[in-house]
Amino acid sequence: LLLPDLTGHGQSPALTPDADLSSLARDVADTLGAQGFTGAVDWVGHSLGGRVSLAASLHAPERVKSLTLLDIAPGPVPLDLSESGFVLDILLKAPPRADNRRALRADLTGRGLSEHLSDWLLMNLVPDGDGVRWRFDRDALFRLHQRVNGEDLWPAVERPVHPPARCIRGGRSRYVPDESARRLEAAGCPVATLPDAGHFVHVDSAQALLAWLTAG
Repeated sequence: LLLPDLTGHGQSPALTPDADLSSLARDVADTLGAQGFTGAVDWVGHSLGGRVSLAASLHAPERVKSLTLLDIAPGPVPLDLSESGFVLDILLKAPPRADNRRALRADLTGRGLSEHLSDWLLMNLVPDGDGVRWRFDRDALFRLHQRVNGEDLWPAVERPVHPPARCIRGGRSRYVPDESARRLEAAGCPVATLPDAGHFVHVDSAQALLAWLTAG
């Protein structure tokens, strides 16, 4: 398994001003080579990670054996639908640093994020003197989010020859509506649903998601 931080996320290098889905996909493909992975591999991605995986199948098809999409569809993501955008908006309003992790956790939950989701986001804190700060550039991530949501990636699953694909969606999420689910299945991409999960399926229904992933 290779668990990469996407460019601009975690401990990976910062985003370039013109970063897009294809450049992120190429970065992951380059990382595969640097880590000794050869040939095609199975790509599993949530939200932006799923869209990067779809872009990889278009721009680096020799690296993609199969696609597993976690609560994301190939079509453009409307701005008023984006739960990730809501989370990024809260991150932008949060202080850039704090005396401790507990203070930032209280800020995030006080702005409406769940405790589980807040704890997941707080994995991106690093020490800063006698306090903590965010590891990533929140403004750059927000600009990337706005820039890449409009891209149409349906050709990744609807072109005549494409890698096997499957999708799982959260029952409380709007990222993969019924219309998109039907279109995915018509393209040979089965769609499963975790009824109690929102968009962050790996946070809301981790064990059920793991069971689905390992059974596939």
